[in-house]
Amino acid sequence: MMYPFMTLNDDTEITHSEMKPDGQVKVYIETPDDNGGFFNATCYLPSYRWENVSGYSAEKMDYFNRLLHNNAHLILEFSQEGGILNASNF
Repeated sequence: MMYPFMTLNDDTEITHSEMKPDGQVKVYIETPDDNGGFFNATCYLPSYRWENVSGYSAEKMDYFNRLLHNNAHLILEFSQEGGILNASNF
């Protein structure tokens, strides 16, 4: 199951999985492109291991890396509580 975490102004969606038994959380980032497709990247926390990066520039990936470093504590917490909506009782 993937839980919504954040939507950026450029319609980039950031979602995350529940925490796996090994402590990993999958974070998936997806941005619509101008051709009806998507740019995407996957990061595994807490190791910050990136996989399947497609379409993003190095500058954009630096931005996402900083964003995840600044918010990893929240994502890791929400991954154990059924996502942000469940954790916030919405």
